[in-house]
Amino acid sequence: MEIKEITQNKKAYLSLLLLADEQESMIDKYLTKGQMYVLFEKDIPVAECVVLAHDNELEIMNLATDPHFQKQGYAKKLVSFIEDKYRATYSTLIVGTGESPLTLPFYQKLGFEIFDRKKDFFTNNYDHPIFEDGHQLVDMIMLKTSLSN
Repeated sequence: MEIKEITQNKKAYLSLLLLADEQESMIDKYLTKGQMYVLFEKDIPVAECVVLAHDNELEIMNLATDPHFQKQGYAKKLVSFIEDKYRATYSTLIVGTGESPLTLPFYQKLGFEIFDRKKDFFTNNYDHPIFEDGHQLVDMIMLKTSLSN
């Protein structure tokens, strides 16, 4: 397993990015400004994470694992990598996600806590309804964890 920072041709990983954010125009809003990391297993890109800095906070903008490699801890390894890499630089790691039984428990198991809700985020910002695990996503749930030692 190897994690590499991707600084050029980030769109080469669009198929992974679209797993977490299914509208390319939304990805375009943060991809060039954000830092992108891809986890490779035997030279195969299996997961990716894009983070974006805001003052003293770092935000996970996109986190996805190829469906063939899900449930093997790759996303958790990427989040741990991000926490370790940026612990000395930022105090808080935040993430916004849909109100879904697939993603909320994942982040909560990693120590993230809900701190805000962006009403109607998905219905106001996407050109089509977004569904996850059979549920339409409407509000964005904001979670955070401390990066302090």
